[in-house]
Amino acid sequence: MKERVATNPEIITVQRTFEDNALARWLYGEKGSHLKTIERAFNVHIQVRGNEMQITGERFDTELADRTCEQLYGLLKAGYTLYPSDVEYATRIISQNPLANLKDIFLETVFVSSGRKIITPKTINQKIYIDAIRNHDVVFGVGPAGTGKTYLAMAMAISYFMRGEIQRIVLVRPAVEAGEKLGFLPGDMVEKVNPYLRPLYDALYDMLPYDKASRLIQKGAIEVAPLAFMRGRTLNEAFIILDEAQNTTSEQMKMFLTRLGYSSRAVITGDITQIDLPEVKKSGLVEAIELLQGIEGIAFVFFDKQDVVRHPLVQRIIEAYEGKEREKKGLAQ
Repeated sequence: MKERVATNPEIITVQRTFEDNALARWLYGEKGSHLKTIERAFNVHIQVRGNEMQITGERFDTELADRTCEQLYGLLKAGYTLYPSDVEYATRIISQNPLANLKDIFLETVFVSSGRKIITPKTINQKIYIDAIRNHDVVFGVGPAGTGKTYLAMAMAISYFMRGEIQRIVLVRPAVEAGEKLGFLPGDMVEKVNPYLRPLYDALYDMLPYDKASRLIQKGAIEVAPLAFMRGRTLNEAFIILDEAQNTTSEQMKMFLTRLGYSSRAVITGDITQIDLPEVKKSGLVEAIELLQGIEGIAFVFFDKQDVVRHPLVQRIIEAYEGKEREKKGLAQ
C-alpha cells in the first residue's frame, strides 16, 4: 500500500506499508544497512516504524527509491535471499532504467553451484548477455574487468554441460600478458601457460567442487588450453570460451572463430582498453567488432563501469582511471 503526501513542489514524502513484518525487516537489512545503501544512492531520507516506511527527498529521487524498495520487497516475497550487494546492484539498475523489473533480472537463474550458490545476472547488461548466449551461436562480451563476462559465460557453459546439451567445455586464453614471452618462463609448456589460464580455473573451481572439476578435466570433458593449441581443430558439441580476446591477433581470432563445429557455441570476452599486444599488431577483438556486427547468429554485448559487480571500490577505481584518460586526451588536443 502506498500513499503520497505532498509538502512542496520540490520535496515530497512517500509512505509505504508492507504486509509482512518479517519480510520488511529483511528489506531493511541488519541495523537498517540496506536502507542506508538506498539513501546514499538516491540522496533521500528514509524513516521506518515497524512495517511502515517514509521516504523523503526530491520528487524524482524519492520515486526511484520507493520503486527500488517496492521491487526488493517483491523479490523477498518471491523467495529470493537478499544480500547487501544485491541492494547496491538494484539501486544501479533502477537509476539506469526506472522501468526495469528487478524480478526479470534477479530471478533469472543461470546456474546453481554445488554449494547451493545461485548465480544470476546482477545488471541489465548481464541479463542481455545471458539472453544473447541462449539465442546465438557466437556471442562477444566486451567491457571492463569485473563485469562478469567470463564468470557468467562459465556458468552458462556448466549449465549446458550438466543438462547434456553439449559434450565438453573448452576454455581458451591467449598466452600474452604485458609483453612477457613464454620462453623466458621456467618449466615445460604446461607449466609455462598455466599462470595465464589461472583465472579460468578460478571461475571453474568456484562453481564445481575441486575433485569433480579435476575429474572432468582428466577425462577431457573440460579442457583449459592456450589459444595456440586450437589450431587445426574442429570442435563439435562444445561450449567454447575465449577469454582476454583483446590480446588475440587478427589471424588468431579468425582461426578461433573457424574452429566452431556442429551443435557448438562460442563466447568471446575481452576489454579493448587493456590490449597488451605490440603496437604494430591490431587486436583481433577490435577487428571482429568492426567486421562481424550485423551477421546473423552473432551477438555483441557491451558492458560499462555500471556493470562492475566486484567490490564497490572497483567501479570508483575505473572511474578514476577513465578521468585520467579523458584529461590526457584533453591536453593532447
